[in-house]
Amino acid sequence: MPILHVRSVPEDLYDRIRRRASANHRSITAETIALLRAGLSASPTQEESDDWFERAREFRERMRARGISFDATAAIREDRDR
Repeated sequence: MPILHVRSVPEDLYDRIRRRASANHRSITAETIALLRAGLSASPTQEESDDWFERAREFRERMRARGISFDATAAIREDRDR
């Protein structure tokens, strides 16, 4: 398993991780890994975002080819007019 060394961690940040680790009954290493996993899964990479937008474009094109389209602006205006 790879090893990651992090130097010059600010003391206040280290204390926060230490307290969280204790509250979650984990080692500092296990807590740091959990925080990294949560942080990385919360924000997609640019590649993941690009892939999602490409799939959305392809979906819209397939729907248009079937004669199905949706204009959000028109729907909002229609709703406001009611």
